[in-house]
Amino acid sequence: MVADAEPRTLDVTQFFENTGFTRFHVWLLVISSFVTLFDGLDFSLISFTIPYLRDELHLTDAMMGNVTAAAFVGQMVGSLYGSYVADIYGRRPVIIWCTIAGAAFTFVTGFASSAEMIIVLRLLGGLAIGGLLAPAWSLNIESMPSGMKATAVTIIMLGFSIGGAAAGQVTNLLAPDHGWQAVFFACGVGTMALALILLFTLPESARWMVARGREPAVVMPILSRFNPGLEIDRYTDIVLSDENRFAFDDTHDASFIKRSTMNFLRTMGQLFRGTLAFITPVIWFTYFCSSFAIYMRVSFGVIFLEQLGVDRIEGTNIGSFGGLVGAVGAVILLKFTEKRGPLWIALAPLLGVPAMLAVGFGLTSGPMFIPVVVLGTIFVGIGHAAVISITTIYYPSAVRSTGGGWASFVAKIAAVAAPLVGAAWFIHDRAAVLNGYAFTGYCLAGVVVGIVALAFYARRLHAERELETTEPVVA
Repeated sequence: MVADAEPRTLDVTQFFENTGFTRFHVWLLVISSFVTLFDGLDFSLISFTIPYLRDELHLTDAMMGNVTAAAFVGQMVGSLYGSYVADIYGRRPVIIWCTIAGAAFTFVTGFASSAEMIIVLRLLGGLAIGGLLAPAWSLNIESMPSGMKATAVTIIMLGFSIGGAAAGQVTNLLAPDHGWQAVFFACGVGTMALALILLFTLPESARWMVARGREPAVVMPILSRFNPGLEIDRYTDIVLSDENRFAFDDTHDASFIKRSTMNFLRTMGQLFRGTLAFITPVIWFTYFCSSFAIYMRVSFGVIFLEQLGVDRIEGTNIGSFGGLVGAVGAVILLKFTEKRGPLWIALAPLLGVPAMLAVGFGLTSGPMFIPVVVLGTIFVGIGHAAVISITTIYYPSAVRSTGGGWASFVAKIAAVAAPLVGAAWFIHDRAAVLNGYAFTGYCLAGVVVGIVALAFYARRLHAERELETTEPVVA
C-alpha cells in the first residue's frame, strides 16, 4: 500500500536537473565530439588539398570555387532534410546513417579523376555532413542539465574544429609523398570505424521521446544510463514540465504527402511562435555573417597566405593552429557566459574586427603580420563556435533539430557564397586578398550586431515562458 501511494509520474526536466552532470554525460560528449571530429576532418579535406588538386587537375580560379562550394551546397540541403527527419524519427538514426554516408563518399572521392567527379562526390558528402549536425546538437542539449547546454554544443563542435585542424596535418603528412587521394582514403576508413561504434553506443534523446509521446517503458532505460540507480519500473507516466507537447499529425486517414506537409508547416510555425518570431531571424542573420567569415578562411586561407608570400606548409599550419585555438577559446568563453546570456559572446568577433581590418588595410607588415593573422583567425573561430552553440537552445525539444537545421540552411547559403565570391573577387592578387581580409572584418561586425539583438530578445523569451501556463498540446 505504501508503494502504491508513491508518485509514479517522472518529470524528465527535473530528472536531468537533479541527476546533474554524470559519467554518461561525459561519454555522450566524447562520442558526439568524435562524430563532429570526423565530420570536420572529412569536410575540411578539400580546403587543404585544393592546392594539390589545382596543380594536378589544372583548375581555374572559377573551378576552385565550384569544387569548394560543392560540399557547402550539400550541407545546405542536408541541414534541412536531416534536421526535419530527426524531429520525426529521432536523433540517433539520422546521426548514424549520415556518418556512414559521409564516410563512404569521402573514401570514394579518392578515386575521382576530374573536377566534375569531385564536385559531385563532395556535394553528396556535404548532404550527409549537413544532415547530422543539428541532430547532434539537439541530442546533447536535450540531455544536459541547465548551465551546460550551450557549453555542450561548443564542446562537441570543438571536435569539428579539431577535425578541421587535423585535416591540414593529415594533408601535410600524406599528400606530398602519397598524393591527395591517400588523404581521402585514410579519413573515409576512420569515419566508417566510428559509425560502427555509434551503432552500439549512441543513445536516443529522452526529451525528444517524451515530446513525441513515447511510452515510459521505452524512455526509462535511456534515462537509467544517466542514473543507474533509477527505478525504471516505478513510473507509469513521464512529462516535460518546461515544455508544452507539440502535436504531430500521425493519423492515417490522409495521404502521406498531406500528413508530411501539415507536420512541416506546424513545425515551422513553432519556430516563429511568440518572441521566437524575432529570435529566429536574428539567429539566421548572425549565423549567416559568422559563416561567411569562417568559410572565407576555410576555403581560401592557405591560398590567401600564399598570395601574401607565406609558404604553403606554413599557411596550412597557421590555419590548423588558429582553428584549433579558436575552438578551445570558444569552450572557455561559453563556460564563462553560459549563465550570463549571449551578450558576452560578442566579445570574440568584436576583437576580431580590428585584427582583420588591420590586415585588410595593409597596416601590418614584417614580424607583426603573422601574429595579427593568427589572432584574427582565432577570433573568427571563437565567434563562430560560440554562435553555433546558441542556435538551438531557444527552441522546444520537439522542433529543436528543425530549428537548428534551418539556421544551418541559412548559414550554408553564406558557406556557398563565400568560396564563389572569394574566387571571383579575392584571390587573384595581393590587393584582392587584402580586400578579402577587410570583407571578413565587416562580416564579424555583423555578428556583433546580431548577438546584441539576440541578447535583448532572449530576455523577452525567458520572461514569456515564465508566464506561460502548462497546456497538454500546442497545435
